[in-house]
Amino acid sequence: MSPAARSPARSRSKTFPRLLIAAALVLVALAALWYLRGRDAAGAEGAYRTTLVEQGDIRVAISATGTLSAISTVVVGSQISGQVTDVLVDFNDPVKKDQVIARIDPSTYQAQIAQGNAQISSARASLVQAEAALRNAQLDYDRKAGLGQRQLVAVSDVDLARAALDQARGSVSANRAQVEQQTASTQATRINLERTVIRSPVDGVVLTRSVEAGQTVAASLQAPELFTIAEDLGQMKIELAVDEADIGQVREGQGVAFTADAFADRQFRGTVQQVRLSATNTSNVVTYPVVVSVDNSDGTLLPGLTVNAEIEVSRRDDILKVSNAALRYKPTGAQAEALAPGPGGGAAGAVAADLARTAAALDLDAAQQATFDAAVESIRARQAARQAAPQGAAPGVFGRGGGGAQRPAGTGNVPAQMRQRMLERYQADFAGFRASLDQARRATWDAAVTAQIGATRAPLFKLVDGVPQMVMVRIGASDGTSTEISGAIEAGDEVITGERATP
Repeated sequence: MSPAARSPARSRSKTFPRLLIAAALVLVALAALWYLRGRDAAGAEGAYRTTLVEQGDIRVAISATGTLSAISTVVVGSQISGQVTDVLVDFNDPVKKDQVIARIDPSTYQAQIAQGNAQISSARASLVQAEAALRNAQLDYDRKAGLGQRQLVAVSDVDLARAALDQARGSVSANRAQVEQQTASTQATRINLERTVIRSPVDGVVLTRSVEAGQTVAASLQAPELFTIAEDLGQMKIELAVDEADIGQVREGQGVAFTADAFADRQFRGTVQQVRLSATNTSNVVTYPVVVSVDNSDGTLLPGLTVNAEIEVSRRDDILKVSNAALRYKPTGAQAEALAPGPGGGAAGAVAADLARTAAALDLDAAQQATFDAAVESIRARQAARQAAPQGAAPGVFGRGGGGAQRPAGTGNVPAQMRQRMLERYQADFAGFRASLDQARRATWDAAVTAQIGATRAPLFKLVDGVPQMVMVRIGASDGTSTEISGAIEAGDEVITGERATP
């Protein structure tokens, strides 16, 4: 083979390894770039502790303890003194109204009745005598009065006859009164005789029995307690002691869930029936009694049980919620400045965004929408000017609390006077837009503005592609673990709860 023919082959053999080396270098460079990007993203995401915004329910409840009791409990006593001869019921016995449950020795009262009857008979005999004397005195007076008119007897005799007649009448009245007195006294004794039979005043169940046959009861100062009867154990009540800090949330008709140690595997339900005003102060702790009605138709619950109850004061279903740790997170140092909201951000921007969603639901025409957009632009311009002002001229994202603690500066975190000024400012900004609405939509708009200004707002920090972004959200109900939120956020968004320590 000639040298000219061998030269191209030798050139190709030298070029091929160079291409392989170049391709390998390119692959190594791409792999290094991919690794560095992945490490940076993982490092950014790994720098924060996060949680997800969830769609779910929030149940707000107040915990309290109390005691189960019958709705009506009657203490049966004795109005008379004497020895108990019979006790006809025992603990837990069902009783009916007017059923005989005990007897007291009646012999004393029977003897008093016999004595009273004799005294009545004696008084009636005296009355008969008095009436006979009255008739005699009346006849004597009539005779002497007639003779006196004919001047056949002295005037003094007529006067004496008249006095005797009056005395006879008085004697009759006195004897009649004596008969009535003795009759009344005997009737009182008969009543006491009837009271020797102790009857149940209501239908119910005997809870306690404090007397035994042969025991003597004395009712001189107060009625001795013999039995305690629960009127109806099918309906019971709980008296809860609710702290003064929570009593303002309790209303009649709210649901109550409670448990009792005697039935640890069961949960019972009740309803708030009454919030009583009689506060109790124990060791400077003020509580209010709350009465809860309970259906015990199956007879499971027993009077006197101590219960642990939760009053459901609020329930929000199918809402966005987030862990409270995300609402407590605050960036520190230079990162806080980097996360400050831009134009249209912050609490004012969040209010404007919420009002925009309200306006979108009002079915506006083109002119009304233009008027609304102009008002929103003026608010955003004012917000941008405030943020562009020198440091300290206007409040930033975070306000300072006592002791250097930071707190979100939302519309719900400011004094009432400032909220009123903000409401007036928004009413002025949207005055033209409001005037273009009809009466029904105007009422809806006014309610929305008032609700948005009075709402509590706080910043959340979303993690988007490893980069934190601040968003102002409206705060709703909280169960102590999670809080209802609304605003420019969706279920599944990743929000920051804290920062990881750098190694």
